[in-house]
Amino acid sequence: MSTQCKADATSGVARRPVEVHRGPTGWYAEALEDALAREVPVALVYNGISHAVMMATPEDLEDFALGFSLSEGILAHPHECYDLEVQEASGGLSMQLTIASRRLAELKARRRNLAGRTGCGLCGTEALEQAIRPIPAVQAPALADAAIQRALAGLADHQALQAASGAAHGAAWCDELGRIRLVREDVGRHNALDKLIGALAKQGGPDADGFALVSSRASYEMVHKSASAGIGALVAVSAATALAVDQAREAGLLLVGFARPGRHLIYHRPAAAPPAVRAHG
Repeated sequence: MSTQCKADATSGVARRPVEVHRGPTGWYAEALEDALAREVPVALVYNGISHAVMMATPEDLEDFALGFSLSEGILAHPHECYDLEVQEASGGLSMQLTIASRRLAELKARRRNLAGRTGCGLCGTEALEQAIRPIPAVQAPALADAAIQRALAGLADHQALQAASGAAHGAAWCDELGRIRLVREDVGRHNALDKLIGALAKQGGPDADGFALVSSRASYEMVHKSASAGIGALVAVSAATALAVDQAREAGLLLVGFARPGRHLIYHRPAAAPPAVRAHG
């Protein structure tokens, strides 16, 4: 895969002037420059056919395009993407993917034309029956409480964009001991997870004993994307939705939410994945 894009077009941070007002007694204003997370229109183009436009942070866009293609079922395997180029386009960026002809034919048959916004994953779905796709089965790992807490404690240290801007979601891949191995960030939680999925796919896929940690809620789509990538356990900082729990049960995915220091909530633990007593290391 090749990348054709100017370096400054793929920077996730932009700087803008702001006024800081300080108080509450003797209010005064101070002119400063602040770091803001960027979001730009990113078009996903398959064999010359525009399929989706998503608002995303222009970092790790190859990972995003590959992860989106896999989690949305456009590709079944990473090797079905023959080439991927990031190109500057009028008003945004264009991800030019060359994919297997069979996958392109299936994509055309869907007749889907997404128009995405930040955190929006079902925009453009043409019929209600398309909204909830079948979810693949996964094998959940035996995950220790200590591993969840260790990963949670370390997430902030791996979120450079969030530290700079305060406006980015993170998706982390963690090993069975809770050590963070890989992190991707974006203004959109779905995008961050797609970037992580793409990055994992480049490395041969997720390890069976690991888990994903996201700095957001666990919605239906977050569960579905995880299962589609072969991720057997998803830990979210915020709550899960009812449909997300139902989908986790159907897939056999271990779903954890409200992960906070010293506390987390198990929404679903498959019988095949008993809790580990503790995590070593």
